[in-house]
Order: sequence, then structure tokens, then C-alpha cells
Amino acid sequence: MPEAKPAAKKAPKGKDEAKPAPKEAPPKEAPAQPPKEAAPEDQSPTAEEPTGLFLKKPDSVSVENGKDTVIVAKVNGKELPGKPAIKWFKGKWLELGSKSGARFSFKESHDSASNVYTVELHIGKVVLGDRGNYRLEVKAKDVCDSCAFNIDVEVPRQDTFGQGLESFKRSGEGKSEDRGELDFSSLLKKREVVEEEKKKKKDDDDLGIPPEIWELLKGAKKSEYEKIAFQYGITDLRGMLKRLKKAKVEVKKSAAFTKKLDPAYQVDKGNKIKLVVEISDPDLPLKWFKNGQEIKPSSKYVFENVGKKRILTINKCTLADDAAYEVAVKDEKCFTELFVKEPPVLIVTPLEDQQVFVGDRVEMSVEVSEDGAQVMWMKDGVELTREDSFKARYRFKKDGKRHILIYSEVTLEDGGRYQVMTNGGQCEAELIVEEKQLEVLQDIADLTVKASEQAVFKCEVSDEKVTGKWYKNGIEVRPSKRITISHVGRFHKLVIDDVRPEDEGDYTFVPDGYALSLSAKLNFLEIKVEYVPKQEPPKIHLDCSGKTSENSVVVVAGNKLRLDVSITGEPRPVATWLKEDEVFTAPEGRIHIETQADSSSFVIESADRADEGRYTIKVTNPVGEDVASIFLRVVDVPDPPEAVRVTSVGEDWAILVWEPPKYDGGQPITGYLLERKKKGSQRWMKLNFEVFTETTYESTKMIEGILYEMRVFAVNAIGVSQPSMNTKPFMPIAPTSEPQHLMVEDVTDTTTTLKWRPPDRIGAGGIDGYLVEYCLEGSEDWVPANTEPVERCSFTVKNLPTGAKILFRVVAVNIAGRSQPAALFQPVTIREITKLVSSGRPLPRHHVTVTVRASPENIIDAVPLSLPRVSPGLALSPLTFRSLDLPHFAGPSIRRWTAGPLPPLGPCEQRCWEWPVISAGRTLECAVLTPRPFLCPCVPASDSRSLPEWFTVYEHSRHTSCTVSDLIVGNEYYFRVFSENICGLSDSPGVSKNTARILKTGLTFRPFEYKEHDFRTPPKFLTPLPDRVVVAGYSAALNCAVRGHPRPKVVWMKNKMEIREDPKFLMTNYQGVLTLNIRRPSPFDAGTYSCRAVNELGEALAECKLEVRVPQLWLMLIQAPRGPPQL
Repeated sequence: MPEAKPAAKKAPKGKDEAKPAPKEAPPKEAPAQPPKEAAPEDQSPTAEEPTGLFLKKPDSVSVENGKDTVIVAKVNGKELPGKPAIKWFKGKWLELGSKSGARFSFKESHDSASNVYTVELHIGKVVLGDRGNYRLEVKAKDVCDSCAFNIDVEVPRQDTFGQGLESFKRSGEGKSEDRGELDFSSLLKKREVVEEEKKKKKDDDDLGIPPEIWELLKGAKKSEYEKIAFQYGITDLRGMLKRLKKAKVEVKKSAAFTKKLDPAYQVDKGNKIKLVVEISDPDLPLKWFKNGQEIKPSSKYVFENVGKKRILTINKCTLADDAAYEVAVKDEKCFTELFVKEPPVLIVTPLEDQQVFVGDRVEMSVEVSEDGAQVMWMKDGVELTREDSFKARYRFKKDGKRHILIYSEVTLEDGGRYQVMTNGGQCEAELIVEEKQLEVLQDIADLTVKASEQAVFKCEVSDEKVTGKWYKNGIEVRPSKRITISHVGRFHKLVIDDVRPEDEGDYTFVPDGYALSLSAKLNFLEIKVEYVPKQEPPKIHLDCSGKTSENSVVVVAGNKLRLDVSITGEPRPVATWLKEDEVFTAPEGRIHIETQADSSSFVIESADRADEGRYTIKVTNPVGEDVASIFLRVVDVPDPPEAVRVTSVGEDWAILVWEPPKYDGGQPITGYLLERKKKGSQRWMKLNFEVFTETTYESTKMIEGILYEMRVFAVNAIGVSQPSMNTKPFMPIAPTSEPQHLMVEDVTDTTTTLKWRPPDRIGAGGIDGYLVEYCLEGSEDWVPANTEPVERCSFTVKNLPTGAKILFRVVAVNIAGRSQPAALFQPVTIREITKLVSSGRPLPRHHVTVTVRASPENIIDAVPLSLPRVSPGLALSPLTFRSLDLPHFAGPSIRRWTAGPLPPLGPCEQRCWEWPVISAGRTLECAVLTPRPFLCPCVPASDSRSLPEWFTVYEHSRHTSCTVSDLIVGNEYYFRVFSENICGLSDSPGVSKNTARILKTGLTFRPFEYKEHDFRTPPKFLTPLPDRVVVAGYSAALNCAVRGHPRPKVVWMKNKMEIREDPKFLMTNYQGVLTLNIRRPSPFDAGTYSCRAVNELGEALAECKLEVRVPQLWLMLIQAPRGPPQL
């Protein structure tokens, strides 16, 4: 009966299963497909198909527990820039090294002939803990590669299958094993013996101790073992401890997970995978982790809840997803590893055969299926590496998925069979290189030349890249002062200047790399010439390409002028320069003459306006003379503008007017630049950055009441003029607004008393007073009532016609002029207002009649007043004279005085007050015995200096004291009291002499004590000045940042000279950021710029170099006056 072949190696499921013999097991992979096809997804590439740096990857092995094993791998040293660093890992991150134990040993060897590194991992006496996934990593500088393998550890089992076959024999003597009847009796007996041995061994293991005691010992603490053994009569303590040590501890069932993650997962790159775990309680919180970092939901990571299942879906897996994953529920966790498998690299577009000529550029390209894939180039079976690319004149290029092999100039040795290999396929193509035939398009011709002439040998070949050498009579010709060899395109030239007799001979051109030569002969023709002195009249050669009737040269003031004029003539002529009658002969100085063999130069080192004019050059020799004239025009910046003045001002504006400069610098004025500053300040502020073309400018955004000065610059094509004279200091100011609340206070037959309030807006000009004007109704002629302004807000207009209707208006006046008038809406009738009493007779308001009688002593102690009859219910206060001195009074007389109440002498006090009485030069004092009610207003003290708004707190109060409530805590108040009777209020109130401050009792403010911090620091540049390169004509800015306290003073310098009031430069300082703006820099603005910051604690300096580059066209325009004259 034939033996059955064992199946592929699997993990044992039970004790009865037999272990297959390793030597009979087939290999893990026996691919029936060609190598170009990709392996299935669940298989890893074998050692027969190496990828990356590995020539042989480590194999996954299965080892019995307690035996040794060796893992071997080979690394291609040709792909490495140096000696590699080898690291072994268990799992993904646990590195195996010297600390892993004596069971692990490592070995490395190098075969220098084949440049192959062999690495080995030795594991002695494998245990179950060594089971798992391993990884080998190779790293050398920027090159890195790794591969994974698996070690499976199997527990050894007794092979009862063989014993059973030996017991299962056939009956009969002398018969073969496959004949006779089967004898079951021996097999049955053997089973009984085995079962008895097992039972006996089990009894021996239990040491005669009942199972319930073993369970008790398993749950007890180690300190209680001796007590339990003594209690139950166990004497073999050592055997009991060994038995307990061998006892398997039951795995505690997880309370959170009903199904955990698998130990490992594998997925192809670009695919998605789902990690599924099942929990016992769907309400428990769950978290996912990747390499210890919590995973958040996103389009990459999708969380799903299906009943008790929790699913993590990872979309489009990449190599970055190859990591250790963990799921945590409360305090319990389960782990797994995800391995991302890279797909095989396939060839999408293979190589193509090419046929080229020597020297051509060749590009061989192949397209693969993955970006950044590793490919191997081979030529005729030999690998092409980057180290050899410099010797063989080729290079590699990667463009996405395309890999290109490039030859800049291919040679015959570069032809052959080229092959590209990847881990998923290969392709090849043929490169044929042929030698190009050289054709002669133009041969060399024989030459016959005279002495001092030029000989030119010229030939043309078909290839532009072909070089060659020239020979004379078989000797190579070298370039010299007279001999020039050139190669331009397909043409090759040999030029011999000033031919001499020794230059005669045979000349040959031989192309390099070709069996070809071109020859010609040079014949020298000798001519005898008798010398006759040459005579030629002088001639001045001027450049008249401009086709102008007048030769003219323009130069900028301050620049150097050099006029070079070519002169011919035999004998050599003598040149003379003149300006009108002035002759220039000096060889040195600001204006000097330089003489050369064939030219004469007129030089002005620094031109100015006085140099402008017509210059004449005169050349003479014995044969004749020649004369030419040149007009020199000097252009300069213009003079400053003239008559700069301010014509009018407003609240925040001013009108500036000026006259154009008398001298425009020879160029039209293009505009003006304006600046403004406060009087006493040294800092000018630019008002415009683009030139202003008018001569009248309105300056705005000024502060009212501040003195300003302004100045103007003129601008032309050459530059900016000096500043004009400063204007006289002026102040933006405006009249006040119109007075407020104009009203009529009193009217008599010939007078009108007006009252008003000050204007709402007074401004910085203040207010000088008020003018009152009036006009009759229907007329437009306003008559001034006062010639000088009055300061009070009331005025009585006198001498008015009785009964006339008159309009009134009031105007506020200050330094800026008159304000808008405040006028009454209706005309006022000039007539005294009267009041009828009950008797029907009119009685003027505020007047009573008093009869005074004199006594011989001229002293009247008490005189009753004669009062008019009034209506019932209207009581007048009885008056009593206290003293009266009337020395000039004779007989009874009637006097009339104002009887309205006067203000009280003090606030809220019951005192007597006085009435003024009209008498003959004496004062009549009287007192009111019965006082009338008072009116008590109040105002906060903080408003007393301005025009306050008084608030009435009591009306018709008959007491001389009162209590004011509802005042604001913290304010200070004034009080005033008016007296009141039937005629009205008193003209002026009595004002309190002191103030009332409302304090909050029980609170005391104690300021915190603190130590003041010293914030002072010396200047320090936070951002230095960088060197700059700018283009001429375009504005540039130099920036830096400085810190310091107190605020440092900043000074900008150019070439260690301080930059002062120059309109070309604008310096700003915004919160420590310093900027120097240079307006349209020219080459003259180049140099070293520095910024110095100084305060009381020190100083700091920052420097930079500014280079101004001039465009070609602009350079020609600027340098034109410096070179030869443009005539």
C-alpha cells in the first residue's frame, strides 16, 4: 500500500494529527506562470524574484520548539553608496541587538569580488515566544530597503501514528507485510497498556492530592501554601510547588470584547481594508489608535457601528498605513498589525530600437506603472550604475513614471542590447550606432598674395561638430599674432595677416577622426616699391549721422565732457581749440587739451553753465587747413521757484502760490514738488510724490491753530532744484460759528436789550467779541450798533426811533474775521411794554413813585412811600428809610427808581438787600422787611469755567435754606439763588462762595504699592539692512527694524555723510520699522548706506551696500555726454 504524501505545512489542530516531514513538503511557491506575471495578492515575492537592494530575501521558516535556526539574506552592494547598516526587528519596532539575549547572534560577511553582503540571524533553542513576524532593514546614506519574514514555532508531539502502524500487523509467519489477515488483538492490547500508563502518569502528576485541593491551591496566595499543605497533610512541598508552577493559568475572558482583532492583516497598496472588532456592550466608548496616536474620523479613516461590531475602514492604503493598530474600550485593549504590500511594477511602454550616428543625442525611455519605482538598466547583460555614468558619458533621468537613459554624444562603443528590469517584468531594445561619412562641400584653393597682404584659406565640410588641424609642410600650424584659426559651423579658416616670404608653402587641413585631408599652396609675390613722401591736406572727420545743420553736444552740469575729433593729414596737422576769441592750449586743469596721433580731444572735467557756447577746432599743416565748430549746451537742474506765498487759509487748508524759476536748466520744467512743516520743526513732510504741474496748490489736512511753513522744488528732466525760500509762517484758522439763541430781553421807547449765547464752535482763533447790527424792516442797510466788539453776551441798542419795526443780528468776531450772523426771525417794535392795573391806569413795569420830604436837619428817619393804587390781592412790601442825607434837596420832590428785587447777599440766607435809588448825588438805602420767594438753581463745579447749564432745583421757596438731593457722588457743585417778587427775578443771582463736593462715606482708596520696572534698553537692530541691487529709474526702499527705550533718534547716512533735507530721500519711522525711500535712483546714488540709532543708553549701527544697475538703453542716454560727441 503506497504512502500518502503529506499536505502543505499547517499549524496542528489537535494531538491526533501527524506532523508532516519537512523534507517531503513541497516548496512554498511553485509558480507555473512565467516570471513576468505578478504573484497572487496573498503571496509575497520569493527569493527567486529579488526586488530593491536584496539579491536573496530571508525565507519564512517553521522550527520545532527547542531547536536552532538560521535566517540568511543577501544584499546587492552595487546599489549601495557605502557599507550598509543592518538592523533586525521583531514585529515592526522591536529592534534585536545585544540586549536581546545570548540566544540571538548576528553575522555579516562581504564578497569583494561580486560586491555582495551576506547577513545571518542565528536563534538558539527557539521558544514559543520567538513566534511572529520579523523584518530586516538595510540602510546606507540616502538608500534604504526592508523586507519581512515569519518564524513559526511548533510544539513537539509523540508520533503515535507510527507506533499504531507497527502494532497493526498481519497474521501468519513468513508472509510479507502486505499479505495475510489483519491481527487486531495486539493493537487492542497495546491500547490498554498505553491507557494504563497515561492514567498512572496522571496520578503521579497529581501527587495523590484531590482535585478540589488543587483548585484551592490555585486560588490561594503563595504565602498560604504551607498552611494549606499542613492542614491537608501534604508532605511533598517541592513536588506541589513544581506542579503548581506547571499548571496552566486559565485565560481570563475579556469583559469588553466578545471578538478581538486578528493578530495581523495584509492589504495591497491602493486598496481598502476593514478592521472589525465586536464588543460586549454597544454603549461602551471605543477608541482606535495608530502607533499610539488616536485616529480621528476623516475621508481616509471611516468608523462604522453595526450592532455590537465596530469597523475601522482604511481607504486607499499607502505605505504610511503600514503600522501597529490598537482598539481600546475602557481599560481593555487589543492589538493588531497591518502590512501594506506594494504591487509589482509593470512595464507600460517598453523600450524601442534606435539607429543613430556617432555624436547624436540618444534618449531611451521606458514607462512603468508606479511613480518612483526602482528599475535596473543593463547593457549586454552588465548593469549600468550611476557610479559609472561619469566615465561612460550617460545619465539617468526620472520624469514621473518615465525612466530615461540619455547619451549626450553617442559613440560606437555605446551600441548594444539594452534591457530594463523591474520586479514585475522586463523589456529590451537594440541601439545601433553608425559612423557618419564626412563630405567636403568646399575645398581649399591655392593663393598668391603680395607682401603685407592677408591670406585666407577656407574650407567647408558637412558636419558642424567636426574639428581639425592645419599643417604647413607637414608641421602643425599654431595660432599667433599674425595667424588666426577659426571654426564657425561647417567652415574652417586659416588667416595669415601681413604675409611674409617665409609664409610660402603647402597648407593642409586634416579633420579629426577621418582619413581625409585638404591641401593648397601659398605663393608669395614680391613687388619693389619706391617710397615717395605723401602729402595730404588736413581733414576733420565729424560724425554727422544726425543730419542736423548744426553740430551740437548736450552735457549735464557737473559731468565730465570729452570731445574726441579724428584728424587726418600728411604731414601731421596741428589742432587748435577756440571759444570765440579764447584759445585753449593747457594740457592740464579743469579744461584741457589731449593730443593723440590721429585725433584731438577737448576735455572739461566738471561742466557748468558758463561753459555753454560754440567751440571751434582748427587744424593746419603745410598743405592747408580745416575748420569745424561744435555748439556745447549745458543742461542743469532748474533754479528754485520764486515768490512763494500763502494767499488764503481756512480751518484746515491753505492756498499756496508761486512763480516759475527764471532759469529752467536748459530743459522744460516738468512740475513741482511741495513740502510742509510745523514752525520750529526740522522735519519736512512731502505733499506730493508725483510732480505737480500748476503754480497754485491747495494744502489740506492741517491742524487749526498750528503755525506752518511751506517750500517748493522745481523739477525738470535733469533733476530737482534747490528748495525755494520758506513761506512766512501761517496758521490755518477759521471764523467761529454764529452766536446761539439770540433773543430780546427788554424793549423801551428808544432802546432794545438783546441777549444771546456764545457760538457752538469757537476754534483755535478764540473769540474777540460781538458786533450788533440793525436795520429797518424792508431795508437791507445794516447799521452797526457798536464799533468796538463787546465781550458780554448782551447789549442794549440805544437811540432807536420809537414805534419803528427793526431787525437785529449779532456777529462773532475773531482773528479770522466775522462769523455768520445770528438774526431774529421777526422785527421788534420799539415801544415800552406796560401793564394795566385794576383802576384802568397804566403803570410802567418795575417803577414806583416815592415822595420825599426834607426836615431842617436834612435827616429823615422814616418816610412812608407813596405807592400807586393796585388791584385787590396784590400786596407791595412796605418800605422804611433808614437814613437820608440831602443837603441840596429843598422841598418835596418825586423820584423814580427801579423796584425789582436785587440779588441776595449770600446763598440761602435771610438778609436785607438794597434797592438802588435815583437821588441827587446820594445813595438811599432801604430794606425789604418781608422777603419774597427765592429761586435756587445749581451747576456742577467742573462745568463752571465753560458756559455751564444751570439746573433748577427749587422754585418759589420762601425759606432761606433748603436741602438739595439726588446729586451725583464724586461731583463738585456750585449754587446760586435768585430773589423773586411779582415783578420777576432779580437781574443777577447770589453765587455760593465755596463748592459742595459729594463724597461717598466709608470708602478709602489705597493705591497698590509696586516696584516700577525699568523698561529702558539701548538701541538694538532686530532686522539688519540687507544689501540691495536695484534698477535705475525705479524707486527703491531700504528697511530695517530697531528697538530701544527711550525711543532712539535715527540718522541715515550715505558714505558716512548724513542725509539731510534732500527731497530725493524720504525717511519714515513707524513703530520701530525704519524705511529710507529713494526716489528714482541713478548710478550716482550707489554706495554704502548706514542707519544709526542713538539714545541715552547707547547707540547701534546697521550698514548695507546699494548697487544701481542701469538698463542698456538708459545707460546709453546717460553716458552720451561723456563719450565722443554725437554730431
